[in-house]
Amino acid sequence: MKSMDSYGTYRALAGASQKVHYFSLNALRDKLGSAVETLPFSLRILLENLLRHEDQRSVSAEDIQSLAQWDPSRPSEREVAFRPARVVLQDFTGVPAVVDLAAMRDAIARMGGDLSRINPLQPVDLVIDHSVQVDFFGNANALQRNIDVDFERNRERYQFLKWGQTAFQNFRVVPPSSGIVHQVNLEYLASLVYVNQSAQGGALAYPDTLVGTDSHTTMINGLGVLGWGVGGIEAEAAMLGQPVGFLVPAVVGFKLHGRLPEGATATDLVLTVTQMLRKHGVVGKFVEFYGEGMRYLSLPDRATIANMAPEYGATMGFFPVDDETLRYLRFTGRPEDHIAFVERYSKEQGLFATESTPALRFSETIELDLATVVPSIAGPRRPQDRVPLSQSKSAWRKSLCAFLGNKISDISERDLARWRGDGGQPEAASEAMGVLTKRVPVSLEGTKESCELSHGKVIIAAITSCTNTSNPSAMVAAGLLAKKAVDRGLSAQPWVKTSMAPGSQVVTDYLREAGLLAPLETLKFHVVGYGCMTCIGNSGPVDAAIADAVKQHDLVAAAVLSGNRNFDGRINPSAKANYLASPALVVAYALAGTMDFDFDRDPLGHDAQGQAVFLRDVWPSTEEVTEALRRHIHPEQFVSRYSKILDGPEAWREVPSTAGQVYQWDESSTYIRRPPFFESVEREVSSAPDDIRGARVLALLGDSVTTDHISPAGSITPDSPAGRYLISQGVDPLDFNSYGARRGNYEVMARGTFANIRLQNRLVPDTEGPYTRHLPSGEKMFIFDASERYRAEKVPLIVVAGKEYGTGSSRDWAAKGPLLLGIRAVIAESFERIHRSNLVGMGILPLEFLAGESYASLGLKGDESFDILGIRTGLSAGSRLKVRAGTKEFETLVRLDTPQEVDYFHHGGILPYVLRQMINDAHS
Repeated sequence: MKSMDSYGTYRALAGASQKVHYFSLNALRDKLGSAVETLPFSLRILLENLLRHEDQRSVSAEDIQSLAQWDPSRPSEREVAFRPARVVLQDFTGVPAVVDLAAMRDAIARMGGDLSRINPLQPVDLVIDHSVQVDFFGNANALQRNIDVDFERNRERYQFLKWGQTAFQNFRVVPPSSGIVHQVNLEYLASLVYVNQSAQGGALAYPDTLVGTDSHTTMINGLGVLGWGVGGIEAEAAMLGQPVGFLVPAVVGFKLHGRLPEGATATDLVLTVTQMLRKHGVVGKFVEFYGEGMRYLSLPDRATIANMAPEYGATMGFFPVDDETLRYLRFTGRPEDHIAFVERYSKEQGLFATESTPALRFSETIELDLATVVPSIAGPRRPQDRVPLSQSKSAWRKSLCAFLGNKISDISERDLARWRGDGGQPEAASEAMGVLTKRVPVSLEGTKESCELSHGKVIIAAITSCTNTSNPSAMVAAGLLAKKAVDRGLSAQPWVKTSMAPGSQVVTDYLREAGLLAPLETLKFHVVGYGCMTCIGNSGPVDAAIADAVKQHDLVAAAVLSGNRNFDGRINPSAKANYLASPALVVAYALAGTMDFDFDRDPLGHDAQGQAVFLRDVWPSTEEVTEALRRHIHPEQFVSRYSKILDGPEAWREVPSTAGQVYQWDESSTYIRRPPFFESVEREVSSAPDDIRGARVLALLGDSVTTDHISPAGSITPDSPAGRYLISQGVDPLDFNSYGARRGNYEVMARGTFANIRLQNRLVPDTEGPYTRHLPSGEKMFIFDASERYRAEKVPLIVVAGKEYGTGSSRDWAAKGPLLLGIRAVIAESFERIHRSNLVGMGILPLEFLAGESYASLGLKGDESFDILGIRTGLSAGSRLKVRAGTKEFETLVRLDTPQEVDYFHHGGILPYVLRQMINDAHS
């Protein structure tokens, strides 16, 4: 629809094959001066979005002028209203989003509204990629058997999504076993430039923009598409026409120069970038890459870097459109006429980067010489904890000492230093070292093989995730390494659970054509599915004998994966240490079988002649990888696969579908239940939120608490509150599935809040897991059980935490679950961007300690009774509230960052706000 266009920028696109109009940034530059042409490219796209949506309600001429004349030296206090062209979902976050939409239809019907108002106003694609698990592996039947089990487990969820596809307009479902949402988005869904043929005034061209309910939506930034991850709550609001509001961010310019050296991969590069930017501090900021080093990065390399923006904390990591972007569109089989149109529009708009692009204005700059990147891994707990591969053995031993803590207190520092390699000989002879070097014999189930387990054994090696399986050079390198290893007679170690889960079916095609699929399968890296799998914790069970030995002997076993996250308790309950690595290094670790390994000195094995085989002997050269890419990957592979992507496997086509605008809830369902969030919503807000008095701390947490800690996606144990509930509903523990798959059932998710097995609640300092101490009784119990007791006592609850609270996934249940537990506020030293937004979206008040303060510095123990004062009378964006904890008083910063967020909070969250707006607009 044509906007007001106060600045007169509505133009016809010169040279287009049809009459197409657009809102010209060059015309705006002529009106306002030359500032526009030195804006970062990411802000130019945002500026076009404001220009196109100028109206009296959400975007003003002043908003446009302010952004066009953006001053990088000053933090902006102006909120902008961003309206994405589309929304992408995945099933773990998409199912609860559709559940909410269905419940909102119930609510609007109850209030006499129009059901059709609850409907996406722009295209929404939901890709089912999070459900399938690695139950079967290491054989040719693994893929089909995992698909079969996936449909057995998730049939009810898939029926619900099929209902959603018929009940809602503009809503499309990409079936299971098609690929990972971000890879499908990169290779197929993204258009870079849209043309709305039905716009007022004629066909209208504009940039492809989006938000997605997965934090790694940022992968699409590698293609020059503006977008990022949001919580499901915010995405639902965007679907229903609510703009995504935020303060104009700082933009960090990241200059790249040089080129990657021989042996270094895009994975090594992104781990280096992640470490640098986490140290620099980019939470809530845009990062935009530039510099002559860009010419040496393929688009998949750029997408790898953009993908991990959540890991380095940025809102997004943006690469502007350039010649490499056009090459990638051609490489993936996009139509030639569309590629020509993208080029014409991007150049006309000043959105195409060239060597002659004027120097851009950035808030800050950082730079990296690509030639300094070295092979690396990251772990054992966080993506930013990069370790050069040359130091991996000593780093592992230091990490093991940290894991074992007091258990090695009787070992002398001298012996520990020698064993870690810090000084003297690399091994120590002390008998006390047995706790570090103990070995446990294990007979593997279902085989005649046996092995010895010890600390550091790699029990999972997974080629997985959108981050690296989307990168042909990374996957081909893994295949070439496997081929060389097989040619030398090497095998994966028998205790390692191996798997390969590509993010696109095209990967299988080019690996097979290159003759690299067979050697990977020889090393038992068979394709186990097309989905996120191990990277999101769907690693499936390890050998039962291994799991028992790890638990009984308290071994610190490891997982190595080509993923983007390795948080505590995420990958597998038996793997306490988790490392991120390139696909080729995943294969290498499967051969080595242990983290206690020096790839320079220790052989991977011996060939038939008894000669030692080292990593350097099987590592592929850049020339070998390039030649394989040139010969065996072509656009027809992409065209062929994506031409039938919406068909899905036969099992999907057999899933029955129901019709009707209103969903018929099944009260006996343990997967899909009507959520309680809208039951009490009326047309008007009855009263303003009141002060919080007499609150108790449900969880006292440290730094870097992730959304996996708050709302785990993995396995449900029978003795947990969620497990007890499912058993009470007649569900056999074998059919529990995962928390992620049960996100359509609020009863499970409330009980699963803070259910991570690695949670460290300092109210119970000697305990790991989902426990707390009820106050003032002091009784230790499950967090959910304590919340129920507090509810009966009418006691409000809060969470108190350290830095980077809510890092990681964008899961909205990390805010929905706490709300259902009765949590009214979270006080932390700092918040990650998406989780803070999710808290606001659910009506939970995010508060920050003032700079330099923390609960430790204030002497808080967590057993105090808390009052949070001034909510009713003094709440505004960025204001301060007084907190009284026992005898102590201190101020906190209100992290409602905009007036719009204050409105959301007063309404009890975004969705009640939107629902009331729809009802009242219809009756005005």
